[in-house]
Amino acid sequence: MKHPFLEALNRKVLIFDGAMGTNIQRLSLSPADFHGKDGCNEFLVVTKPEAISQIHQSFLEIGCDAVETDTFGANRIVLAEYELADRTRELNVKAAQLARRVAQQYSTADQPRFVAGSIGPGTKLPSLGHIGFDEMKAVFKEQIAGLVEGGVDVILIETCQDLLQAKTAVIAADEFFTESGKRLPLMVQVTFERTGTMLLGTDMLGVIASLEMLPSDIR
Repeated sequence: MKHPFLEALNRKVLIFDGAMGTNIQRLSLSPADFHGKDGCNEFLVVTKPEAISQIHQSFLEIGCDAVETDTFGANRIVLAEYELADRTRELNVKAAQLARRVAQQYSTADQPRFVAGSIGPGTKLPSLGHIGFDEMKAVFKEQIAGLVEGGVDVILIETCQDLLQAKTAVIAADEFFTESGKRLPLMVQVTFERTGTMLLGTDMLGVIASLEMLPSDIR
């Protein structure tokens, strides 16, 4: 049976929300709202969940079909910079649950609302030797596990700057789905510079050729 998200996507264009980071900035939160972890937007799902809910609501109220979790940087490597690495799974679970609750409030039979589990590129580029394949795969799998536990509808690997980074994330997701027995739709999004290539020089044809060989649903 096809997943409800993919069925909806086959029927119409699905509208996603806007950038979480810039919308958090618009709220003019104080350092106290971050509980000593200033700049860690992902920690707000614990310290200021009502603010993140407000952002989700603002997009659903104007008709968006899907909202992304506040987890763009919620992987162990990024969170370690804020001494939060040991809370990686917790933050991903809480972010997914928060978005899920808001999406359910706005879902109707005619317009179901979906939650995309956001997985950003992190701060290490494997193609430059910043991190090895096995370590990066484990980092992605840990984050995916938390998002799935929290109830997301789709995994969104987004804003990738390094093609090897994107491929590693897809492999991590596929392995997790196989091991857990729970498979969700998988989306992959890469970022291009003004030069027309990714940060490390990969062009569009190279991206398409590489991702077509991997088990992603939407790219």
